[in-house]
Amino acid sequence: MHIRKDDQVEVVRGDDRKKRGKVLSIDRENGTLVVEGVGRVYKHVKRTQKNPQGGRLSKEMAVRIANVRLVCEKCNKATRTGVRYSQDGAKEVFCKTCDAVVRTMSPARKAYSKS
Repeated sequence: MHIRKDDQVEVVRGDDRKKRGKVLSIDRENGTLVVEGVGRVYKHVKRTQKNPQGGRLSKEMAVRIANVRLVCEKCNKATRTGVRYSQDGAKEVFCKTCDAVVRTMSPARKAYSKS
């Protein structure tokens, strides 16, 4: 899984298709994530001392990870990503559309260097 918290993603399936937002949290066990401004629902809140007004609270619900794609900063498109080793042996995530490096996953290791 190449998506992390605070990444920019775009929804590719569902009612919120083509919406972009920042990843707020990830649940890797269930394969879901919460994206800012996506999957909004109303939660009806009863009046309490803490919330004397009551009413409807709008919040984001979880979205399946398979329904979002990482947005490449270089080409500004929602693209598929892959993992490869760079020349110095560092493991990196790259954009399959423009071949740009999105992030480095691990530091350089001599065993994986190509020189």
